[in-house]
Amino acid sequence: MANALMAPATAELTIRKSRFLARIENVASREEALRIVADLRRQHPGAAHVCWALLAGGQSAAVDDGEPSGTAGRPMLDVLRHRDLDGVLATVVRYFGGVKLGAGGLIRAYTDSVARALAEACLVPQVARLRLCCVLPYAREGWLRRELQAAGAVLEAVEHGQAVRVVLSLPCDQADNLRRRLDENGGGQVCWEAT
Repeated sequence: MANALMAPATAELTIRKSRFLARIENVASREEALRIVADLRRQHPGAAHVCWALLAGGQSAAVDDGEPSGTAGRPMLDVLRHRDLDGVLATVVRYFGGVKLGAGGLIRAYTDSVARALAEACLVPQVARLRLCCVLPYAREGWLRRELQAAGAVLEAVEHGQAVRVVLSLPCDQADNLRRRLDENGGGQVCWEAT
């Protein structure tokens, strides 16, 4: 089972006058990761490199951002894989200190930066979730919201048209029980749709 982060974590290393600012955070997609990296570039205009590694829903990336090929992004990605993470972005902002570290030194620096950030992180197992969609009359919306809250389901979207359309998610192992309870107590007014 893959792990995720409970909260973002950071670490800072200084190696032979170069500063390495590492951050590990949850992301859902490559697009979100690219936005975060672009923001880091704006926040750190004097940085020599903004290297990053991504593992998110089967998507992976390892970007060296001008460092010698294979000395930054790939080692960072290996650290994430070793910890069995998913839905996670690791970034390291490097301020060059004027002393070249060599390929081995760069690999150690980027690996150590991510590993130290992960040492500060709290990992939690990812729980497989199922999305469900139902339609019901307006008069039943308040009842449905209370049922979802009691079940620990996440209300992802609500559309108000001729009826109320609700998209929700919850752990897969709880979906059948919730659906059965809503069917039994919904007075035949809960209609399920494909998501």
